[in-house]
Amino acid sequence: MSGQHNEYVVFDLETTGLSPANDAIVEIGALKIRGGVIQERERFESLIRPQYPDGSPRLIPWRASQVHGISDQMVARAPALGEVLPDFLAFVGGAAVVAHNISFDGGFMRAATRRHGLLWTPERELCTVQLSRRAFPRERAHNLGVLAQRLNLEFAPGGRHRSFGDVQVTAQAFVRLLAMLERQPAPQ
Repeated sequence: MSGQHNEYVVFDLETTGLSPANDAIVEIGALKIRGGVIQERERFESLIRPQYPDGSPRLIPWRASQVHGISDQMVARAPALGEVLPDFLAFVGGAAVVAHNISFDGGFMRAATRRHGLLWTPERELCTVQLSRRAFPRERAHNLGVLAQRLNLEFAPGGRHRSFGDVQVTAQAFVRLLAMLERQPAPQ
């Protein structure tokens, strides 16, 4: 699998809720992997001021803020999504993308780009949840915290449930999972 693509962009979103149609992105974090090596200096990180479709300010619900720790004050002077998306899409370029639960992050990206007249068309979308299920078929839990423990990975202090902290661990997990899966015999 690693021979097919030389470049990946691992990304993570923090949002106001779980619905791509009704909720907003409040943070994007991303890292590049090239030739199986995480490029720590090639990063994308931005808080985003959430808005309703009409451009009016949107508050971050208390429940969401409890998960990621991002407050209304933190995003008050952040750029709006329409300002951030073109830069993020340029950062992704023609790379394959990776996320922990790609259906969530990819769903938000498809909805957000459509709303802003842009396209989310990565060459390929890969999911570390699915890779974890293949690498650890007897395990039931595959959330990022459990996967990090399983692979002996640590989150940076304060990094859990913040886009860039989660991206760092997801990128490390992705590289390790690919190596593990390449060593596994193909199913008969």
